[in-house]
Amino acid sequence: MKSKEFERARWRCRRGMLELDIILQRFMDNYYCQLSADELQQFDQLLILPDNDLWDLICARETLREENLMPVLSLLQKC
Repeated sequence: MKSKEFERARWRCRRGMLELDIILQRFMDNYYCQLSADELQQFDQLLILPDNDLWDLICARETLREENLMPVLSLLQKC
């Protein structure tokens, strides 16, 4: 059974951009349950970003300013 936190995070991953939805759902399926507390906070910070900004970071079109978010962004880029 999935936790409430997992289900809330999955709901937050529903975005307006199909490509982003696909990447975020893959991330949830492959990595979310393995994240540390710090990485969960990093993921929350990334989810705050507007869709286009997050997509540009995942596609490496933009450079991440907050280096502390890089571990989770790297996982997203693998999806």
